[in-house]
Amino acid sequence: MKRFFTILAAALLLLSSCSKPQEKRLYIWVDAMANFPDFANSKENIRRDLTLAKEAGFTDVVVDIRPTCGDVLYRSETGHQVEWLGAVMDGKWSRCYRTADWDYLGAFIEIGHELGLRVHAGFNTFMAGDEDSLGINGLLFRDADKRDWATCYSLKDGIHNALDCKMFAFFNPANPEVQQYLLKLIEELAAYKDLDGIVLDRCRYAGLNADFSELSKQQFMEYMGVDSIRWPEDVLPAGATYWDALDVKNHGPYFKQWCAYRAKVIHDFVEKASKVAHKVHPDITFGVYVGGWYSQYFDVGVNWASPDYDAAKDFPMWASEELSRYGYADHCDHMLIGAYASPAAVYGDKEWTMEGFCRLAKEKIGDACPIVCGGPDVGNWDPKNLYDKEFEDQAVVNSVKACYDACDGYFLFDMIHLKKAHRWEEVGQGINLALQQ
Repeated sequence: MKRFFTILAAALLLLSSCSKPQEKRLYIWVDAMANFPDFANSKENIRRDLTLAKEAGFTDVVVDIRPTCGDVLYRSETGHQVEWLGAVMDGKWSRCYRTADWDYLGAFIEIGHELGLRVHAGFNTFMAGDEDSLGINGLLFRDADKRDWATCYSLKDGIHNALDCKMFAFFNPANPEVQQYLLKLIEELAAYKDLDGIVLDRCRYAGLNADFSELSKQQFMEYMGVDSIRWPEDVLPAGATYWDALDVKNHGPYFKQWCAYRAKVIHDFVEKASKVAHKVHPDITFGVYVGGWYSQYFDVGVNWASPDYDAAKDFPMWASEELSRYGYADHCDHMLIGAYASPAAVYGDKEWTMEGFCRLAKEKIGDACPIVCGGPDVGNWDPKNLYDKEFEDQAVVNSVKACYDACDGYFLFDMIHLKKAHRWEEVGQGINLALQQ
């Protein structure tokens, strides 16, 4: 009898622990380029700012370790180490060089854990080069043998490799060699035994006019089971963009199938990346960052919802039943939602409000992913300078609880904006209000 009650008590304790709600998280993103002048060569500055993040109440930090140039800021035998990044220094856009030889990601992990923060690696997935007034930087510009890895854009005057038309230097996500290379980088990243998580950023196509390479054409024809196709007219007119695609008169006969094919490419890569990361590090928290504007995300070939969500019912213009099956949320342990609305649009139930972005994302993802956290970009949210600092400060305070209550926590982009505008106090105030449940 005593043994029976012992077992019963243990079972009740287990049931009680399983019924506890998921701990809500508070993430802050650390963009590599924007923060490089502070962090590239100074562990002291890393400690200073991670301490501020901890004191404000953040629980998780995402440090960008594969910036848009496509080089890396962690130990890797596959990737090229970042040598310099463009940054604003002394009021001018300049090259910021990394001269230190200590492990950049390792420093964030060590210091973050000392402070009690979880540390995740932000991984710019399909970008591989920067080109601006400072020059060219990155794999696609450095290695001529990788030219076929670059995406090809459909432009008014034809189809062009990204390296020939001054467009974003994205990879073609459908290229098997690209995927193999990126999966190797992710495998090395997951091998950091103390790394808490990975967040794929820009795990998408460059836009609706990418990728129209011969490789993608052949893959799409195989996907469709056809022997010939008018290219790109059977999908969209040459040079068509997202705005052109809003008029269904511009859709070719295979437009919806094209949207589904691209969603499958991204879905399958996320599934592979998740498996690779978890094989190396079973307890790692793997996931993605995505923009909350799901209604527009066909532009970049992504279905980030649950595969149980019927996108075709809500968005029949571009979504099919087949595309709905390629929701990839069930391959993620956490997802960060960019709820990038104006400081005047904190509350609401629709897209382009912070609260609405978070609530709608949670509805589309459901139970497929256990942690869904959203929040604002607190530096690029007022491009026309419509609101004064006092208004924006209060918007930072209000944004925390609005997003925190609508999903599984809060996500803020980016640390640099808190530093420049001196808003650590405001975000800390917002976190305290959110935690008063």
